[in-house]
Amino acid sequence: MLSLDRVRRKIAEAERREAEKERGERDRPPAPDWLIEMGLGRRAPVYVHAGGCHMAGKRSRGVTDDQARRALWEQVPACPHCNPDGVLGVLD
Repeated sequence: MLSLDRVRRKIAEAERREAEKERGERDRPPAPDWLIEMGLGRRAPVYVHAGGCHMAGKRSRGVTDDQARRALWEQVPACPHCNPDGVLGVLD
């Protein structure tokens, strides 16, 4: 009987963890459409990325369409992998 109670507690704990994980995924805010990646140790922007770009670094922050376009106009390089300049219509 003692081991059955322990198994039931473990199952309830696993179900609780799974419910928390599902709730966290459901309530997660949507990914931003555009990112600006900041340089290491300095606050100057390094790249403009599309929101889901796999090359965006951890120092990236979400920005609006207008902020991404402004950064590109101000000579912040566009990521060569996701090419946000083409999507935003800001080509050299």
